[in-house]
Amino acid sequence: MTGPLTGVRVVDLGTRIAAPFCAGLLGEQGAEVIKVEQPGRGDFMREIGPFTPEGHSLFWAVEGRSRRSVTIDLRHPEGQDLARRLCATADVVVENFRPGTLERWGLGPDRLPPRVVTVRISTFGQDGPYATRPGLDRMGIAYGGLMHLTGYPDRPPVRVGVTISDYLTGVFAAQAAVAALYARDARGGSGAVIDAALYGSVLRVLEWTLAAYDRLGLVRQREGNRLATSAPLDNYPTADGRYVCIVAGSDANFARLCSVMGRPELTEDPRFARLADRAAHADEINAIVAAWTATRSAAEVEAACVAGDVPVAVAYTAADIFADPHIAARGDLVTVDDPDVGPHRQQAPYPRFVGTAANPPRPAPRLGEHTDEVLGGLLGLDAAQLADLRARGVV
Repeated sequence: MTGPLTGVRVVDLGTRIAAPFCAGLLGEQGAEVIKVEQPGRGDFMREIGPFTPEGHSLFWAVEGRSRRSVTIDLRHPEGQDLARRLCATADVVVENFRPGTLERWGLGPDRLPPRVVTVRISTFGQDGPYATRPGLDRMGIAYGGLMHLTGYPDRPPVRVGVTISDYLTGVFAAQAAVAALYARDARGGSGAVIDAALYGSVLRVLEWTLAAYDRLGLVRQREGNRLATSAPLDNYPTADGRYVCIVAGSDANFARLCSVMGRPELTEDPRFARLADRAAHADEINAIVAAWTATRSAAEVEAACVAGDVPVAVAYTAADIFADPHIAARGDLVTVDDPDVGPHRQQAPYPRFVGTAANPPRPAPRLGEHTDEVLGGLLGLDAAQLADLRARGVV
């Protein structure tokens, strides 16, 4: 693959989502990504469904793409030596083991050349009293404060629909890795160690939540699909059993929505005249909008709002995404010809560089598919050495 990071080598020691996603983002921008997996089993993502009828993970087909797979037993002393030699050839090493694990294996940043950028992803960070606690995405969402804010005020908190702290942390970590590479290469510096905690990425996107508590003593609470400071705003039901998100909190958008609904007189109603008035009477104005959407299909509501320049979006399913002409026109889906899963469409690389064609992702590798190629090419192992290591379970 080619791109802004062409010539950069990334060794992915991670499992599941956050660290591999970080490495994958760098790969989509042109970096060479080598994934180290446990012999025999591989990354746990290979075992997460949904699966094809033949038993292949579609999760792995998406998040394992555009990298080469090398099997090395990191718990074996010879495997640790191989991994250390491999990481020494890298520009970036990404991992998400519990803090202290790499040090026990002799693979910590202090054992790598100073030029290497090491991205360390964990639930609670590399230091502090909680550093060694076990944890996964759900802990990052909860401890970072997002779980408490998600859902309706009269119901228990709910998780976001995807593993959001893993993905957020992967994005932040990839950005930091690029910044560290820039500092190293453009300014003549050395590498860096990046400490990326799952909860930290969630904490960073909490908007005004912490400042409001510190300055006002305000503990932010769940608001469902609405905001206490704005109305009308909600996911409104339609006649065909779907939901349409309309955001018309500003005076200008509210006037446009009233015109679309055939209710221009609402702008003169003292309950709804200004944003603060509408926020104070949110139940009433949202009920009026909901009554209007409930008599129309989602497509009709969307078309009317688009024609009236009102911000609107149907709550899309995967089927809607596949059928949408805008998504097709922008190339947001790409076909990957996976040797196990078969040809299928998945998310295209993101974001795009204007004027440069995006690289089509390479299919996710089979377990250990590139072991001989990488260890032979980069570390100089011959066929006999590889056969011996394989026979003893080291690779």
